Amino acid sequence: MEAVDFGLITPVLPGVQWLRMPLPFRLDHINLWLLADGEGWTAVDCGYSTHPAREVWDRILAPGDGRRPVTRLMVTHCHPDHVGLAAWLAERCSVTPWMTEPEYLLARAVHQRAAGTGLAQMRELFLRHGLDPARCVAVNSPDEYYRRGVPQVPHAFCRLSDGDSIEIRGNAWRVIVGHGHSPAHASLYCERLGALISGDMVLPRITTNVSVWPMEPEADPLGQYLRSLERLAALPEGTIVLPSHGLPFRGLQDRITALRVHHAQRLERALEVCRQPRTAAQLLPELFGRDYHDEQLFFAMGEAIAHLNHLMHAGKLTRATDEAGSYRFARRSPPAPKEYA
Repeated sequence: MEAVDFGLITPVLPGVQWLRMPLPFRLDHINLWLLADGEGWTAVDCGYSTHPAREVWDRILAPGDGRRPVTRLMVTHCHPDHVGLAAWLAERCSVTPWMTEPEYLLARAVHQRAAGTGLAQMRELFLRHGLDPARCVAVNSPDEYYRRGVPQVPHAFCRLSDGDSIEIRGNAWRVIVGHGHSPAHASLYCERLGALISGDMVLPRITTNVSVWPMEPEADPLGQYLRSLERLAALPEGTIVLPSHGLPFRGLQDRITALRVHHAQRLERALEVCRQPRTAAQLLPELFGRDYHDEQLFFAMGEAIAHLNHLMHAGKLTRATDEAGSYRFARRSPPAPKEYA
């Protein structure tokens, strides 16, 4: 299947349409999914708030032959390219977005600059993990970035929970909540169509970012993510995956295997490097093949910490604080053999 132009509605399965929206980043697009639902659409995700994205929605929602209104909006998770236009679309279409509760609450927290979500806390976390103070300048304010893409968070939501079955045009879509990329990401699986709307949990070419954030600095999001992949791997062979980025694809189990291998290799590399005590900042070129001095530093540091925390929780690394106050991780020494008299 080939990429479609921005703003075109393209059928992929009976009653399922693909809408590709522009993003103002290096990752230049997001896939939205429109599910025929009575006289209207159930939209899955809504895009980052930009003028071009709103223009696309204006064209789709304009009255005309064959046009359908959005009668329900479902949001997979709280990241700005997924929830950015939710409040705008909800008001325009008189709908209340459906989300899991943790995703809705985190969206509100970040938008309101609640404790643990701002630039100061992010820089403090990265400094504690060995990032040079001068390089912290490259870490942009997460709350300002968020507010650009999400000018407003919806004032209310309808709760999605793991295992819920949502009836849409005679098709039952089961909610599968995953963790690690975000607090409670909602993927949707339809057995009748053999389709998984995977959101960001499984992508065909790039790997999903899995990071530690200041509000939960001791977390093990990588462990959560790998366990979530196990649930998705149990879906039937031949499932067609409708991801948020990249092209629709088949071969879900093969892709999940590749993701597991990818993270296993990074974990093994981290263990090797940590034969001598290392900070997360020192691991960046080892884990990612280069150092970072741009906006990607934000994601790279978060993911490096996630891998180190995972190994620490597994008992394979120890963590100590050096004289500068930075965390250093070291490979745990095997226990000395017992001596018998």
